[in-house]
Amino acid sequence: MNNLVIMPTENRERMNLGEFAEEATIIEETAISNKSLHFIEANTQEATLQHLKNDCITPVFAKDNELTVNHAAFIETVWEAANSYYNGETIGTPNVRVSHVIKGRIPEAIHKPANQLLESDKTIYYERAAFSIDIPTIYETVEGNKLNLSIVGVRAYNQMNLYSKKVPELFRLAIGFKNQVCCNMCIFTDGYKDDLRVSNTSELYRSALELFNNYNPAKHLHLMQQLGNTSMSEHQFAQILGKMRLYQCLPNGYQKRMPRMLLTDTQINSVAKAYINDENFGSFGNDLNMWKFYNLLTGANKSSYIDSFLDRSLNATEMAVGINAALHGDEHYKWFID
Repeated sequence: MNNLVIMPTENRERMNLGEFAEEATIIEETAISNKSLHFIEANTQEATLQHLKNDCITPVFAKDNELTVNHAAFIETVWEAANSYYNGETIGTPNVRVSHVIKGRIPEAIHKPANQLLESDKTIYYERAAFSIDIPTIYETVEGNKLNLSIVGVRAYNQMNLYSKKVPELFRLAIGFKNQVCCNMCIFTDGYKDDLRVSNTSELYRSALELFNNYNPAKHLHLMQQLGNTSMSEHQFAQILGKMRLYQCLPNGYQKRMPRMLLTDTQINSVAKAYINDENFGSFGNDLNMWKFYNLLTGANKSSYIDSFLDRSLNATEMAVGINAALHGDEHYKWFID
């Protein structure tokens, strides 16, 4: 018999989910494995924290040889902050994805032909890394989908000038909910720092705690629950897809007056295919509710590169909420449905 999981009463009171959101539903755990699902896909590969700590070098600022905060330190610092802030909850192990490996050699191997290099001759680090940390004891259901609270961090060295002297370093950090059906990330404005600049792990730790404190999970859940109350016809959905494709070609001045839309043409095509084929959120031949539309957008975003992933995650929320409001007469996103 499967076990039933109920979030402890004291945790629900502390998080104050009941103020905005509907009552949590008891969820029956299934035996289906989610090992094949990742919160981001694109060209990433899985990595362990131990690999980042033991097998990767730490980049430096070239002009003064000052160390950067490497990927492992970034992940461990946020993990420690999560354990501190959410003391008493179950904090998952970081799920790490990396991309764009930067290769080098130790001095003793400088003159070796590439095909004769030993593993011990090589040095590597990854230009980009992303991680997610799940908190499974803080969850809710939306439209029958279980959502776990999740913390996501992104680091991309390509967005920094490592040829300069040491300056505050750029990180991106978010807290939101991960849809356990598909591992799609749901990011809300109050839960995202897109320009977090710190010089050391102490500052990073404090910034993470500040983000957790400012985030209102109940308000975020309420917003997502409201999406399930509105539906669009297939004709309206096709109209929106066409306008999203057209958006890319608008003159710059015209586009700047519009709400931003960050998905690429390839990702818009993925939304169209998922509408027909996705077993969880597809609605081919039927009306499509806005919760499913939102997940079509967040699902397509999983193909983003690490350095653009969180910006597009937030934009998927903006698009879904904005178009939902337009369907109720709001003018701001009206262009997409006209």
